[in-house]
Amino acid sequence: MSKVLLLSRKNVEAVLNMRDTIEVLKSAFSELSNGSAILPQRIVIPVEKQKGISLYMPAFLPETGSLAVKVVTVFKENVSKFNIPTTLGKVLLQDIETGDVNCIMDGGYLTAMRTGAVSGCAIEYLAKKNAQILTLFGAGVQGSTQLWAAIEARPSLHTCRIYDIQKEIAQDFAKNAKHHNLNFEFPNSPKEAIKDTDIIVTSTTSLTPIFKGEWLESGMHISGIGSHNPGARELDTITIQRSKIICDQISACLAEAGDIMIPIKEGVISRNQLTELGEVINGLKPGRENSEEITLFKSVGLAIQDAAVAKLVYDKACEKNIGTEVEI
Repeated sequence: MSKVLLLSRKNVEAVLNMRDTIEVLKSAFSELSNGSAILPQRIVIPVEKQKGISLYMPAFLPETGSLAVKVVTVFKENVSKFNIPTTLGKVLLQDIETGDVNCIMDGGYLTAMRTGAVSGCAIEYLAKKNAQILTLFGAGVQGSTQLWAAIEARPSLHTCRIYDIQKEIAQDFAKNAKHHNLNFEFPNSPKEAIKDTDIIVTSTTSLTPIFKGEWLESGMHISGIGSHNPGARELDTITIQRSKIICDQISACLAEAGDIMIPIKEGVISRNQLTELGEVINGLKPGRENSEEITLFKSVGLAIQDAAVAKLVYDKACEKNIGTEVEI
């Protein structure tokens, strides 16, 4: 029998902060760029009778010392039938010396944090240094960590505009985010939302573009987070054409990101115009080069993010003696 540490969502929340999460992701993307990370294609199993899918996302980061797999399920009838979230996840972390599983942790909060943090990484390298206004499209669960990460990356921010098709949800979001000490605005249209802004974060479930590329102004940065489906996109072709494009991973975006795939299929951009975040972090490719260019970060989410953050959570939990140890 071996001992396994069990960490609940509350346990994960107790040890994880945004600054540490951003820093550990920088290391993970650096490993991906230098070739030391092992990142297989994620496995997707449809569970058609229950209108669900199950995803298995493994990764190995030798330098970070993390070997892990995240199991994520998206079952559309969970809320109506069982009153539980549509999306559920757990992460299994292994001992890299023995291969044995040494921790099983809730993956919900970890996923929200790592998704916010990767956007924070991109903002550090791609947004203007003195960015003051953030526009957030989507006031759902992911919005809160996107906001937290943006503030961590650019403390100069003083205003957050929130645009959601349900305005009351945006207003509730702002009430719950008051500890960030920002001025919150609720624009009436996407065009109004991005006028004179510095950073745009899209974290919606929209299947079609949410603003027009011709509305963009010089010097803006965009983080496209919500869409990860070949047939869907939050960003239109003109937005892609006008931007310097940085991907979390080029191959993943070419397989899953309609925001990138559709303009390539249209012939208006090519793969050669794409750069990876790890290349920017490692200094192999430039990030923002001047105050005029429009920069775009496109993320579909990678297992290296889960593996890196899971190791961080495990180490912090062990330091603080948090969690429940069981023999299996």
